[in-house]
Amino acid sequence: MVELKEPAGTVRPPSLLDALIPSLALIGLLALSYLLFGDAASSGPNQVALVFCGLIAAGIAYKNGMDWEGIRQSVVAGIAKGLPAILILLAVGALIGAWALSSTIVSMVYYGMKILSPHYFYATTALVCAAVAFSIGSSWTVAGTIGIGLMGIAANMGLSPAITAGAVISGAYFGDKASPLSDTVNLATAVSGSNIYAHIRESLWTSVPALLLSLIGFGMLGSPGDFDASALLASIDSKIPVSLWAFLPLVLVLGLSILRVSAVVAIFSGALFGAILALISDPARVIAFAGAPELPSGLAMLKGSWSALANGYVASTGDKGLDQILTRGGISSMMNTVWLIITALAFGSVMEHARLLNRLIDPLIKSAKSASRLVSTVVGTSVLSNVVTSDQYISIALPGRLFGQAFAQRGLAPVMLSRVVGDSATVTSPLIPWNSCGAYMAAALGVSTTAYFGYCFFNILNPLVTIAFTLLGWRVIRIAPTPDVPTPPGMAPDAAVH
Repeated sequence: MVELKEPAGTVRPPSLLDALIPSLALIGLLALSYLLFGDAASSGPNQVALVFCGLIAAGIAYKNGMDWEGIRQSVVAGIAKGLPAILILLAVGALIGAWALSSTIVSMVYYGMKILSPHYFYATTALVCAAVAFSIGSSWTVAGTIGIGLMGIAANMGLSPAITAGAVISGAYFGDKASPLSDTVNLATAVSGSNIYAHIRESLWTSVPALLLSLIGFGMLGSPGDFDASALLASIDSKIPVSLWAFLPLVLVLGLSILRVSAVVAIFSGALFGAILALISDPARVIAFAGAPELPSGLAMLKGSWSALANGYVASTGDKGLDQILTRGGISSMMNTVWLIITALAFGSVMEHARLLNRLIDPLIKSAKSASRLVSTVVGTSVLSNVVTSDQYISIALPGRLFGQAFAQRGLAPVMLSRVVGDSATVTSPLIPWNSCGAYMAAALGVSTTAYFGYCFFNILNPLVTIAFTLLGWRVIRIAPTPDVPTPPGMAPDAAVH
């Protein structure tokens, strides 16, 4: 994490105009990018906008007395902080290609269509993803494994990919922010100074109502029409060797995740296991995919599995619907998203280094005199940070650092701050197309952020529920105010939970 250290030398604090220029430029250019290029904006135009706005922010930092070397180092440190996320993204690309080759994805689709009904599919998707994410503490792993299979099932049931993606993300983020294994939970409690288990208990007060409302919404979106999967199931039976053994790579990834093995190691292990399983279960298909009849069969199988990991699998079964299920993946398919994450992190790092985001937030903190106003300000700051810094971890850490003293002065418990940060910074990150989480979810699930945004019911409702609770005086946890700071008017110094 990039530390907010005071740069050496004479540095002038940024003005409000300094802070507004790159922020408004980013919003304007990204809006123009989506107007001109639509969903293709994330394939290059958005990255150009982020680089340009990063240069504007760097110029403002230099104008205020910061040296170029410090600015450069902040960019390098910011990008380095995002390398774990980039490595996970590359691992997911390899996993998708290998699982398409090994029939793991098509097996999930096959059995899913036999078990799940269109009437309750979206709600079931959210519940399954919530349970698994709670068990392993990772929304990214859930989206990149089970989410891929659920997307395939939805497509072949004639259901909406956008709604399915919203259900996957809703469930995954509920489980993530309720799990003691989650890195976002641990970060939120660390920067806020609260206890992790107290944080989880408190978080459930706002997360459970948001999830229940989301499930009602997904339940109302179920398809009432008849669904006949017999033709596709027969096609899969005749062309692809489907069995429960194909789920072994998924079991391996989930098992390693529960054991707290690094996500990169777990996902890459699942990818390699999938490639090996393909060699065992259907070597003829691997050889055919290699397209190298001049090679010995052993080398051809190596080339086929290697190609699936690097560039994805391209199916040619003769069944158009089945080929759409299987043609996907590869590390190369993630390159546009990697580029987006790198440029977004560079921009966010300069904004944080130059104190530009702090300049926008400080007046809001000073004007927040009541508990409800302060909580609303934390929520707004978290969302703004997700938009401007393009990084979930900065958006969790920054409000936790900035608002800690304000909460203490007003006699509000640290666990309340960590809950509000989790209810806003964590869950809104996948709603921003250029945020690392939004870019990842779009790449992993194959649906643009702008398409699934409106169906991420939990992610939209959770911040609203936490604000509503405070307005109603529910779960407002008070402690004795910081002794050396006077209590603001209207804020009682009790230690009650309302």
